[in-house]
Amino acid sequence: MTTTLYEYGPESQRQPDVPQGSIHHFQHTSTIFQSTLRDYWVYVPAQYDAKQPAALMIFQDGHAYLKEEGEYRVPIVFDNLIHAGEMPVTIAVFVNPGHVGEPFPENDFRASNRSFEYDSLSDQYARFLMEEIIPEVGTHWNLTNDPEQRAICGLSSGGICAFNAAWEHPEYFGKVMSHIGSFTDIRGGHVYPSRIRKSAVRPIRVFLQDGDGDLDNPNGNWWLANLQMEAALRFRNYDYKFVGGKGGHDGKHAGPILPDSLRWLWRTSNPQATQTT
Repeated sequence: MTTTLYEYGPESQRQPDVPQGSIHHFQHTSTIFQSTLRDYWVYVPAQYDAKQPAALMIFQDGHAYLKEEGEYRVPIVFDNLIHAGEMPVTIAVFVNPGHVGEPFPENDFRASNRSFEYDSLSDQYARFLMEEIIPEVGTHWNLTNDPEQRAICGLSSGGICAFNAAWEHPEYFGKVMSHIGSFTDIRGGHVYPSRIRKSAVRPIRVFLQDGDGDLDNPNGNWWLANLQMEAALRFRNYDYKFVGGKGGHDGKHAGPILPDSLRWLWRTSNPQATQTT
């Protein structure tokens, strides 16, 4: 008999009295990442009012976060938490990595430009969002200009990508969430714990998740890398939370805890940083 270690709560399941947001699909050809084409989707909550700027959350590897029967189920969770008043009225943008040529790979994680975009330590991807994707979304919906109301999230290489964007442009992204983040030596990401310790503190709120059975390969040990990130953030007194669990390089832990993770990320109070295992 197989048992599931982490179970989905009611916030990750459709509730009959909760209004559903709408999903809109787009494709984008980038100039910053030349010749790349990508899909992205925009979730607009039922409570959105064009007269009021909406909060914004960007998800890398958007396809993985968008699926209602997937591991993360973000549209369902957003519907439930926004309806309950446990997070602000938030537009979500689910961005896939860029791909050169056609057709798109059957597995969206295999897009040709993914590692370059996500694992590189520069502000190029952040500028791509700031100069291309977000202004494009902003032509359709009224988005906030407040960095404390902008969050960015990703998994694996998308996790370090999200952190890197907030690190490079904290004046733009004030909140970051990383699931099973690749803070390892794929394209130099293992340097982040040292950078955090030695650099000026950024005004960002950081949520980290990982499983103790995560990857261990020539690029590094993902669990140890996330523990080093947690230690560095604690040393510099960041507003952060690290939640460790059982499991590997997947969303079986991060998905079920997503509602609580989002409550913490979007909270209005500022308690002392915490580690949970």
